[in-house]
Amino acid sequence: MSQDGLRVIFAGTPEFAACSLAAVLASRHPVVAVFTQPDRPRGRGRRLQGSPVKQLATENDIPVHQPEKLDVAAVDAMRGYRAHLLVVVAYGLILPASALESCRLGAVNVHASLLPRWRGAAPIQRAIQAGDTVTGITIMAMDEGLDTGAMLARCERTIRPTDTGGSLHDLLARDGAELLVRCLDQFATGSALPDGEAQDPGKATYARKLDKGEAAIDWSLDAPAIERTVRAFNPWPVATARAGGEVVRIFSAEALPLDQEAEPGSLVTADSRNLVVACGKGALSILELQFPGGRPMAVADAMNSRLEPLRELGRLD
Repeated sequence: MSQDGLRVIFAGTPEFAACSLAAVLASRHPVVAVFTQPDRPRGRGRRLQGSPVKQLATENDIPVHQPEKLDVAAVDAMRGYRAHLLVVVAYGLILPASALESCRLGAVNVHASLLPRWRGAAPIQRAIQAGDTVTGITIMAMDEGLDTGAMLARCERTIRPTDTGGSLHDLLARDGAELLVRCLDQFATGSALPDGEAQDPGKATYARKLDKGEAAIDWSLDAPAIERTVRAFNPWPVATARAGGEVVRIFSAEALPLDQEAEPGSLVTADSRNLVVACGKGALSILELQFPGGRPMAVADAMNSRLEPLRELGRLD
């Protein structure tokens, strides 16, 4: 392989992928092209904006392709770059076999879990929600299955009790970028990718895509399960509850034991500093929330300004 490094085509879309792209750009491996999803409406004005990966590629004068799907023309464009390796990080499009075979060494993927656990779209959030204590990054050789390829490298990271979907995302994005570059350096020394370790399908779990419909808190669940969902859904889609006819977003909460008998969804405490709601088992202390049109605020501030609607928080419809 060339001492100048691997010629890489990079396929990715969100900020998580942009972190890996930045690391490759800072390495000895030239990025010859970027494939990313088409511009989408974003922000309050719903103006078309390029993805974080597109923005970074444009800043570095890298050719950008944004096909709606990887059809024959898109795959032909990939082949035209005569790249050594296709690197895929949270691209968001299905890659046909022809795309996976478009580069000399094939394709590798940076996945934010310790495969085969949490294959799929939302491994970071589902790991927190499930109460996992360890997660990590897997670099795998891609095949046509959903995150089923042979594992080429892995690194672990402890999930802290305070981690949110956002904080763990940022940590794993950096871990993935560092591991990817180490792997590229290793791959550049040989004429083929290493065989890797086959995944055990019997240990596979599926991390389904996040949906806003999941955000409404089910107070009949145990308090620790609700607390984990609050953390997992911060910063998106953010857990919600009703308060005085309004939908309140809950960014931070703490699970507490509850000695008294209380109906799930009923208020246990509502004073100037504490807002505690009974759950199926235990109780949830709300720490940070947001009213429609407002900003996230500590519960003490919210109780000072919006005490009456908050007295309705947690009551089931």
